[in-house]
Amino acid sequence: MQGPLSKAVGGMCTALLPQVSPRTAAGVGEVLRRLDTPLQLAVAGRIKSGKSTLVNALIGRRVAPTDVGECTRLVTRFQYGTVDRIEVVFRDGRRSTLPFAPDGGIPADLGIDLVGVSHLEAYLTSALLADITVIDTPGLGSLDSASVSRTEALLGASRLPADVDGSAAQDPSSLDATSRFAVAGAEAVVYVFTQSVRADDALVLAAFTAATASRDAGPVNALAVLNKADTVVADSVQGAGGSIREAARILARSQADLLRPRVADVLPVIGLLAETAETGAFTAADAEALRLLTGVDPALFGAMTMAGDLFTEMDAPLDRRTRVRLLQLLDLYGISEAVRILRAEPAISAGELRRRLLEESGFTELRRRLGEVFRSRADGIKASAALAAMAALAASSGDWAERQRVHDAIELLLQRPEAHQLRLLEALTLVSTGTVPMPNDLTAEILRVGGSVRPADQLGLPGVPVEQLQATALERAGWWRSFASFGATPAQSRVAHVVHRAYFLMWQELRGDPPSRPVGALAVGTAPLPQFRQPDPPFGQGRPGEGPR
Repeated sequence: MQGPLSKAVGGMCTALLPQVSPRTAAGVGEVLRRLDTPLQLAVAGRIKSGKSTLVNALIGRRVAPTDVGECTRLVTRFQYGTVDRIEVVFRDGRRSTLPFAPDGGIPADLGIDLVGVSHLEAYLTSALLADITVIDTPGLGSLDSASVSRTEALLGASRLPADVDGSAAQDPSSLDATSRFAVAGAEAVVYVFTQSVRADDALVLAAFTAATASRDAGPVNALAVLNKADTVVADSVQGAGGSIREAARILARSQADLLRPRVADVLPVIGLLAETAETGAFTAADAEALRLLTGVDPALFGAMTMAGDLFTEMDAPLDRRTRVRLLQLLDLYGISEAVRILRAEPAISAGELRRRLLEESGFTELRRRLGEVFRSRADGIKASAALAAMAALAASSGDWAERQRVHDAIELLLQRPEAHQLRLLEALTLVSTGTVPMPNDLTAEILRVGGSVRPADQLGLPGVPVEQLQATALERAGWWRSFASFGATPAQSRVAHVVHRAYFLMWQELRGDPPSRPVGALAVGTAPLPQFRQPDPPFGQGRPGEGPR
């Protein structure tokens, strides 16, 4: 179901359809179709980074193949459906339906030639997919060039097959943005890496631009995950005190400093633990097997958990097959943590032990941040991406009057008070990518305001009384209004007006007031938008001589 912002953009697109050329109308139709689908979230990263394991945890079922095989070379979209099924989508538009494997996952061998395959669409009767589509991608850095090209096409890092009118692909910088929007399909991304970000990882995040309808990855639409956090060597991280968990947190914070403002946050996660806990793979029998290990001498148990072969071969009150299963479910760190919990609380139930392991994996915090960064703003993200696609579609038109018509329609929509969230998302993107330069302290404040939906976090004052939050929101609203009028460049002034209004609306929310529909723009700090008098660049950019908007 569309949110109010997506409906408003959809109404604008519908009104434009009879006013534009057939080619542009085809692109507008594709934008309308995409507005009526759930948020498209891509899980991307290098090969062997644990993307598919994380996808399974997100979905709550072990459906994405995690072993290297035929299916891991394809882009797979997991979406809600009334019947569980797999559709193979070919490059020529044909589709072939397949059942899931007996174990509930995608078959390891599809029995078809992959050369002509575009991607897989997996439909699942999972409520978790009702408002978000999860896209699993082949690993970047694979030796399989075809798999890499599919992933790069999704992330906008390479040429795409064809334009909306069927013409041959061009250089990505000039490729029609609506075509990229339709083919790539991702509106948000979770980027998965292990240990540390490499230079080409950062380039992939920059290349995510094309997959989000020419809008750069930033705090609006990107999160990063430091996966396999249990493999971080604690002694190699200063200040960790020998704790693997603390070492992973410190490393994630340092990587966040490196990647910001490309991502909203970097979170440490143990993907295997999360998958095991979330998909129902961990059973009461597994909990009982772990209980038996609590009777092993601690020194001997410590030696067992130094390596996988030692764990499976050394003497213990468990058969080898059971120990291999525990390794596959939890790995050595998870086994050690489970035994530690059981020794401290012998009466703990299997369900509570599973919950503790999920908490230990870091996945609970990742789910919270996904909800905060993506789910709560899905309507705004989709509407903003659609507007960018419309503006880019207009820019590719050879008809000056058509370009003007689309730009005017966008500006009229953005002048509505209820469209403020789109302005805030645009301001976040412009500042985070450096398109509108801001002093470091103001950049950090804008990212904080736009990085959460909770006023206390937006103000950087968690745990303080609501009266203090109200006073701070009003004070910052006044400061940004003054900055917009005195001392800011024209581009900075536009951003400042948006931030001022965000604080004003925050103050209203904290007071419990209904949102106001101001008589004049200055009542809530929005700068009146000038009417376009000449062909203008796409949504999110400025006119020549004015600077970025």
